Amino acid sequence: MEDGTDDVTERQPAPQLRRRLGRADLRAVPEARSALRELLGQWGKQGQSDVAELLTSELVTNAIVHTDHDAVLTATVGPRGLRVEVRDFVARRPRLRLPVADDGTNGRGLFLVQSLADAWGVRPHGVGKAVWFELEAGAA
Repeated sequence: MEDGTDDVTERQPAPQLRRRLGRADLRAVPEARSALRELLGQWGKQGQSDVAELLTSELVTNAIVHTDHDAVLTATVGPRGLRVEVRDFVARRPRLRLPVADDGTNGRGLFLVQSLADAWGVRPHGVGKAVWFELEAGAA
């Protein structure tokens, strides 16, 4: 082009959240929800963040309570939707348990993730694992 620009569209990096979660620090749960809400607000989805916040809370809580190690929360938004991943440093895979009526409040986290996310899974990551979920753009 004559004006010195080319017609290659510049791509903006996808909005992303990355937080280190301290070992046994349950304050990280509401902080993660708040940071995710802010990220989704930047994406224009602040009114649709309830499911995303709930599922993020579950993954963060599981990493903090069940590993006795630090963890890393990453959330990325893009044209297809939201992807949240919590990486920890323990190779033991989480178990999906069906909630039992008389089991108090334990054992429902991954069941909620499986029920509400559009996709979810666990993948090995170095010395640990990453537990992730995705919500399509309309659901996040």
